[in-house]
Amino acid sequence: QVYLEESGGGSVQAGGALRLTCTASGHMPAHVVSWFRQAPGKQREWVASISHDDTTTYTDSVKGRFTVYRGAAKWTIYMYMPELKPEDTALYYCSIGDKWGPGTQVTVSS
Repeated sequence: QVYLEESGGGSVQAGGALRLTCTASGHMPAHVVSWFRQAPGKQREWVASISHDDTTTYTDSVKGRFTVYRGAAKWTIYMYMPELKPEDTALYYCSIGDKWGPGTQVTVSS
């Protein structure tokens, strides 16, 4: 069983930064860890992923801004989000396969 938990969300002004943390536990073979977000009234969208060999991919709207990386503990994944914009406001989730964490809220005010 895989358990995921996100943390690090909060409320910031536009231009501010947050670092989200995804902590995974349980039995996991090599997996891709992905970040998704869902804004009010919108569908959940993929944001970024990091593979078992630390290859990263990003959706166009965050490419060059957000950075996903692995912590010293293999199953701690971070997403550093500088230069935040109001349109980044959403509930952010991490996911491995069909497993999801409960999410962490990010709110960016203009």
